[in-house]
Amino acid sequence: MFDKPRAVAARAGVALGRCQLASLHALAVSAVGSLVVFALLLMPVGVGFLLLPPAARALRALSDRSRACADRWTGVHIGPPEPLPVDPALNARKRSGAIVADEGFWRDLAWAWLEPVAGGLLVAVPLALAEYGAFGALVQPFIWRLLDDGNWYAFVPVHSTATMCAALVLGLVFLAAGLLAAPATLRLHTRMSRPLLSAPRRIQLARRVERLTDTRTRALDAQAAELRRIERDLHDGAQARLVALGMTLDRATRLLETDPAAARELLLDVRRTSEGALQDLRDLVHGIHPPVLADRGLGDAVRSLALDSFLDVQVETRLPGRLPAPVESATYFAVSEALVNAAKHSGAREVGIALTYEDGLLRATVTDDGHGGADPARGTGLAGVRQRLDTFDGTLDLHSPQGGPTTVTMEIPCALSSPKTSSS
Repeated sequence: MFDKPRAVAARAGVALGRCQLASLHALAVSAVGSLVVFALLLMPVGVGFLLLPPAARALRALSDRSRACADRWTGVHIGPPEPLPVDPALNARKRSGAIVADEGFWRDLAWAWLEPVAGGLLVAVPLALAEYGAFGALVQPFIWRLLDDGNWYAFVPVHSTATMCAALVLGLVFLAAGLLAAPATLRLHTRMSRPLLSAPRRIQLARRVERLTDTRTRALDAQAAELRRIERDLHDGAQARLVALGMTLDRATRLLETDPAAARELLLDVRRTSEGALQDLRDLVHGIHPPVLADRGLGDAVRSLALDSFLDVQVETRLPGRLPAPVESATYFAVSEALVNAAKHSGAREVGIALTYEDGLLRATVTDDGHGGADPARGTGLAGVRQRLDTFDGTLDLHSPQGGPTTVTMEIPCALSSPKTSSS
């Protein structure tokens, strides 16, 4: 949205370097995977019992690194399997037996054999394009005169200045293709690796049940705290004004016949008090569910946030209809918190907000051009947003490398409540 050509080229260069790291990582995975298979083959003669535990731990370290890289490079979080059963109190035979019985170990081993073939070859494509393009653009112009007539670059026979220029242009095209293909290749690599790197479905379901149980407890605590806050605000604000209003009306009633002027002043005071009580109630309702959200929907409510911000905020919405009111409210306040964080901490000048709904999933993305380096552990803002989304089984992912940009992605599974179209 606010990407400059130089920033795009820099990100593509970083992605190409990550493809190089991924290709080297694939070689390490192949070597360690072969070591694990060698240890399994040696188990019948006893040596494998000593070799398997350290080899399995090394393989798990590589798969953990791949999961971390997928999260850091593409923003895709992959849940790890359960830790390997390597109890030091057990002897080598029992430790090896527990590892062989572990489902996560076999998934790691299957990934170790798939990664060099699928992942390693895949990430080599943009590298080959970039390196071949660099040869055509940076080397051919200087060596073509030193070579004979059999010098070809791709399908171009380089034997004259014109064909050398054609090879140079073709090399620039290959180089640009490699750079532009690198980010998409990393995402495709993550998509191919995710099924085997993820925890088994049984473990995922158990973790989800545990997470939902914890979320429900925290949601009930938050609801009780919110009710206490509303009760306190009503008691200290609107209720106090209404009590004062009733007492003033009583005094004015007694003065109507004996001192009409004083009664009139008291009635004017009653009007001012009633206006203050009404404003207190409006402020209270606004903190619970903003009126613009109820009247216009999530898209227009987020646009109102953008208009109130001193940053240059661009909002894109692709919502095919209205969403349930609790989901809209949670998303509105989550986007508001992310926008406040961008204004206070990132040093950003421009922010892009995208709201999309597809396949039963609402996704809100807030991207700023600040200096990056955001850490949810250093503040309570993003932690509070994550707790708010947990109530709806939603997720929050933060991608904020040093130097930026920072991208906050929030997802909530939900269904549409009305089919009215809202897009821009």
